[in-house]
Amino acid sequence: MPSTESLQQPLAAADRSTLLKLAADSIRVGLESRSPLRVQASVYSDALQRTGACFVTLKLNGNLRGCIGHLEAHQPLVADVAENAFSAAFRDPRFAPLRPQELESLEIEISILSSPQPLPIESEQDLARKLRPGIDGLILQIGGRRATFLPSVWESLPTARDFIAQLKRKAGFASDFWSDQVRAWTYQSQSISAAD
Repeated sequence: MPSTESLQQPLAAADRSTLLKLAADSIRVGLESRSPLRVQASVYSDALQRTGACFVTLKLNGNLRGCIGHLEAHQPLVADVAENAFSAAFRDPRFAPLRPQELESLEIEISILSSPQPLPIESEQDLARKLRPGIDGLILQIGGRRATFLPSVWESLPTARDFIAQLKRKAGFASDFWSDQVRAWTYQSQSISAAD
C-alpha cells in the first residue's frame, strides 16, 4: 500500500472532485442500505490509495449537520472518506440520522489531516502563543478525555483564547480549567468542498 508521505502535497483537482463524489455516494448508499459504500482502493489514483486520515463535515443551510473523522491514518484515504461520510450522516450522536429529503441541500467538506505532532507546552498562555490561528488543528488530552477542533473552526473562534476555551468545554471541562496534565498536539488539513 502506498505510504502517507505525499498526503502533505495538495491533491490534484480531479482527486478532490473524486473524494467529494465518493463522500456523497457513500451517504446515498447509506440512505438505502444503512451501511457505507464499499470501496476498492486499487481502482483510484495512487494519491487516493495512500493511507490517510480525514474528517467529513456536513452542513445544511450553513448549520452543522454532522462531523466525524479519524485523527490517525489507518486505511486508504478513499476508504476513510467513504466511512466518515457515512458516519457523519448517520452516526454523529449529536444529530438524528440524515433523512432522504436533506440530501439535495447537503454541503460536504472533507478535511484531510496531516499526522498530529506533539506540542510541548508549559501553560495555557504558552499554548495560546504557539498556536497558529487559521492553520493549526488542535488536540487536547486531559487524562482519558480527548477532543479536537479542525483548523476550519478558527473561522468561528478566531482568537486562540476562545479556541482553547471552547475545546476544553468540548472535552467536558470548564472553559477556565487548566492542569499540568494537559497534553497537546497540532495538525494541519487540506480542505475540500464544492466551493473550491
